[in-house]
Amino acid sequence: MLKKVLACAVLVALSGCSDNTSSSATTNTQVKDQKAQSVTYPETKKGEVVDVYFDQKVADPYRWLEDDMSSDTADWVKTQNNLTFSYLENIPYRDKLKASLEKLMNYEKVTAPFIEGDYTYFYKNDGLQNQYVLYRSKDESDAEVFLDPNKFSEDGTTSMSGLTFSEDGSLAAYQISEGGSDWRKVIIINTQTKEQIESALIDVKFSGISWVGNDGFYYSSYDKPKGSELSAKTDQHKVYYHKLGTAQTADELIFGGTDNEKHRYIGASVTRDNKYLVISASVSTSGNKLFIKDLTKPDSKLVTILGHTDSDTYVFDNDGSKLYLVTNLNAPNKKVVTVDAANPTPENWQDLIPETDNVLSMSKGGDFFFAKYMVDAISKVKQFDKAGKLVREISLPGVGTARGFGGKKESSTLYYSFANYTTPGNTYSFDVNTGQSDVYRKSGAKFDSAQYTSEQVFYTSKDGTKVPMIISYKKDVKLDGTNPTILYGYGGFNASLTPSFSSTVAAWLEQGGVYAVANIRGGGEYGKQWHDAGTQLKKQNVFDDFIAAAEYLNEKKYTSSDYLAVRGGSNGGLLVGAVMTQRPELFKVALPAVGVLDMLRYHTFTAGAGWAYDYGTSEQSKEMFDYLHGYSPVHNVKAGVKYPATMITTGDHDDRVVPAHSYKFAAELQAKGAGANPYFIRIETNAGHGAGTPTSKIIDQYADIYGFTLYNMGIKSL
Repeated sequence: MLKKVLACAVLVALSGCSDNTSSSATTNTQVKDQKAQSVTYPETKKGEVVDVYFDQKVADPYRWLEDDMSSDTADWVKTQNNLTFSYLENIPYRDKLKASLEKLMNYEKVTAPFIEGDYTYFYKNDGLQNQYVLYRSKDESDAEVFLDPNKFSEDGTTSMSGLTFSEDGSLAAYQISEGGSDWRKVIIINTQTKEQIESALIDVKFSGISWVGNDGFYYSSYDKPKGSELSAKTDQHKVYYHKLGTAQTADELIFGGTDNEKHRYIGASVTRDNKYLVISASVSTSGNKLFIKDLTKPDSKLVTILGHTDSDTYVFDNDGSKLYLVTNLNAPNKKVVTVDAANPTPENWQDLIPETDNVLSMSKGGDFFFAKYMVDAISKVKQFDKAGKLVREISLPGVGTARGFGGKKESSTLYYSFANYTTPGNTYSFDVNTGQSDVYRKSGAKFDSAQYTSEQVFYTSKDGTKVPMIISYKKDVKLDGTNPTILYGYGGFNASLTPSFSSTVAAWLEQGGVYAVANIRGGGEYGKQWHDAGTQLKKQNVFDDFIAAAEYLNEKKYTSSDYLAVRGGSNGGLLVGAVMTQRPELFKVALPAVGVLDMLRYHTFTAGAGWAYDYGTSEQSKEMFDYLHGYSPVHNVKAGVKYPATMITTGDHDDRVVPAHSYKFAAELQAKGAGANPYFIRIETNAGHGAGTPTSKIIDQYADIYGFTLYNMGIKSL
């Protein structure tokens, strides 16, 4: 979990769609010569800041925008939002898009059930609730509300995450995020009474909660900084043990308190038998050290399993002292190994589930292991016993993504969901003994999948690499080069884009749009080698892959440059910023969201320090500085160039990718960009990186994103 903190959660937000067929295809009403609104940008003041990297001077005139607490920045945000929203309000079908999104998202959504103690729990959203509500039932009685995050704040911007129950289910700890912040509070409750039992823990960040019986739990955090600037202490993650009934100030520091133990990301977990504490520590978002401690022996020390960060390895399960580990050490696509905790180092490992040609992820339940493979980004699932013997390959409902197959050791029934870009997610029950799957809960989305198609293609990138892409659209769409198209990508941090269903994507498809997702390098679709091929001095591969995807869509007449939008968030925002500055003529619209856009200074902010494995840093070497400077979006906006119509989106409370990245990029575009295309920034107030965004804000955001996109493609009406 801690290694993918950059991965963005703002782009495919909620499941849901509608069978509304009254909307005509946008291609019926295209007006190619529609004139853009006349835009006068407010002047953004420039400072005299100049940095020197390896004897090269680099101006940073908008450095002052990095201070997101200053009144000057607040005034700039207000002025920019006034400009952006005055433009958006004049798009004639903005309200229609909003109404369509509301209708598409307004259906009951219920997650798979899970058992804790004497209760069965599940999450449900009645339709347009800002946050999902957690319900529970006992002995098949009527379900009652257990936790309702919609009551945490009036505007729905306080969300819940990280709910963890003690082993017997009598206690629970959950985290809340206020305004989208990555800094969390931890609230501990008695599950019988639902009452909070002590003061909340504060200033917790990038942390799981792992209970030890009912006595307390382990968690992780940093020393909280005063602003966004990085300091030595704020870059040092630490593991603490909180004993119930004691003050947070008395929590025991377990790991991370010394220079030798300094790591950017540290996570602690306790095996389900409460026998071992496992600590994972990494300095970046790829590769971890691994340690284990025998909790049954009070004076036992941490024992090293892995003392280097050349691989991703974690303890997946245990039977007494027998440990099951998932690792990509000498196995780029991952495998499962076993080892005794007394001698846990790699020379003692024994293969249990060997590496294959496809990337592996694991889950467990019912005393079985479930190996979930990605085959060209598509799910394939196999069931194994704990001796590593194949029990069966599980027959899935179609071609798409299966998630789940997790549960307690004693469970005989597990649950999983299945979806793809045109198939709403149904929940299935699975009998671990017979292999029988049955529909447990059918999606309430009113979406006629039969009217749509998703096809996977393989195109060739600049250096000859074959890259997969899934393209979805209405079956009656004519591939004549005039279809409004959104090309989406990420390309970083080993994150994989697998098919999923989103009501916001469905809304685009119902308007006659094409939606394409490219599985470019830098992601994890083909394992460590695929990831590494898009990092540091190979980062241009990521941009080349995405550019080649756009060229393929044009060549095959799915769309053309006049009707092509490019979208991505977080690391994907960097992707959009890079390709739109390298090939501005290739795209009509650019939609970078919460992007990493200043590549010379990203690592100087508190959250960015751990991203060096993917990016390198400007201080690392002259070669790396030159490389980063060569593609950094903020530094590659050229005067007099006509860039695509651009709407940058960010949140003023984003403490993961600080909004200064987006602020600076917008200022550069407005100062230098030529032509009639607008260059706007839409800044969500009291919002962060995307996780926990309330439904009401998602609807508003996507109405504006789609409205801006279609309007600048020349769509006169819907």
